[in-house]
Amino acid sequence: MLAIDRFAAPLFGIGLALSAMTLPCHAFDTSNEMNEDSSPFALFKFGFSAYKNGHKDEAVKALRFAAEKGHQGANWKLARMYAEGDGVKEDDYEAYKMFAQVIHEGADQGTENESYVADALVALAGYVKRGIPNSPIRSDPGAARDLYLQAASNFGDPDAQFELGKMLIKGEGGQPNPNQAARWFRLSAQKGHAGAQAMLGNLLFQAGKTVRGLAMMTAAFERASKQDRVWIGDIQEQAFSIADEADRRTAIVLAQDIIKTGDF
Repeated sequence: MLAIDRFAAPLFGIGLALSAMTLPCHAFDTSNEMNEDSSPFALFKFGFSAYKNGHKDEAVKALRFAAEKGHQGANWKLARMYAEGDGVKEDDYEAYKMFAQVIHEGADQGTENESYVADALVALAGYVKRGIPNSPIRSDPGAARDLYLQAASNFGDPDAQFELGKMLIKGEGGQPNPNQAARWFRLSAQKGHAGAQAMLGNLLFQAGKTVRGLAMMTAAFERASKQDRVWIGDIQEQAFSIADEADRRTAIVLAQDIIKTGDF
């Protein structure tokens, strides 16, 4: 089992006990066919179906009971809902505690629970990096970097690899290490992470590999989400503004090949 307990000291030094993370019990009246005595998987399946169909109040009740019965996916889904204010009032500290429970339970290698633990590690790292106002969680970049490293190394999570690369570039939570940052960006980019591809392209551009760097940033911009296009567009435009015309044209052609083949 991939356990995360070796990070328990820096992360849970605030004195949280897992018993304090137990979800409160509520009356369950979502269906004549489903009640609190149903199996954890049945409750989770019902809750997820209710969520997809827009019945989020019913989904929360079912997922809570599934989580109380030890269903890791239900705990993870509830954490996501609290983190995003999706069907419940947004509550980062509540989400933090639920993600922490998912991590504490760990995951057997090759099971679907690995994806829950990996995502929970990334979410928790974000909370620890910035802190949670009006809660015991204070900003601790060093602990956040450890959590990203855990998710990046043990689970190969592309978001963790990207975030870890950024911290290594900036020297957040430890010494800067551009070479290691490039390694993590490459691993993340190979999984299709547009932000990592843009960062790697920018590093290559700064290292003198002008055409390749420009092409990667251009391809990343085309593939990025609307939100990520803002910052990727900024670094791409800065690079294009100092490149000569021949390099720009070659990079644009190469970017189309990258987009088409996915090979950078």
